[in-house]
Amino acid sequence: MAELVRFSVSMDQDLLARFDELIRKRGYTNRSEAVRDLVRDALVRQAWEEEDREVAGTITLVYDHHKHELADRLTDVQHKFLEQIVASLHVHLDEDNCLEVLAVRGRGKEIQQIADILLSHKGVKHGRLVTTCTGKHLP
Repeated sequence: MAELVRFSVSMDQDLLARFDELIRKRGYTNRSEAVRDLVRDALVRQAWEEEDREVAGTITLVYDHHKHELADRLTDVQHKFLEQIVASLHVHLDEDNCLEVLAVRGRGKEIQQIADILLSHKGVKHGRLVTTCTGKHLP
């Protein structure tokens, strides 16, 4: 484990009270762990902005499987990106709607492009790209 370094942070009393309330609601046991997570989150966002960094994430889609050929078109897109889409989960939500979750890995710009292509299909009711990292560059 890396050596821990202590440092102090000064902030407005009201801001600190709101932060303490947030970390209490999220179940943190102390401020240090909450601050570490905020720093990690900022580093993950930075990794997505750097074009040469490998990143990971999920693309989640909810769509009407009755839409003419939509499932086939979504599958065709996925087959074009076999290197970036590493796994998929398909769930039948009800008689009309399906949920699809794709685990993705690659360059941030490529992953964003895949998400944009999939989410823009007519019949996709909702979707979201959730970004994270491979863990290589975080302690």
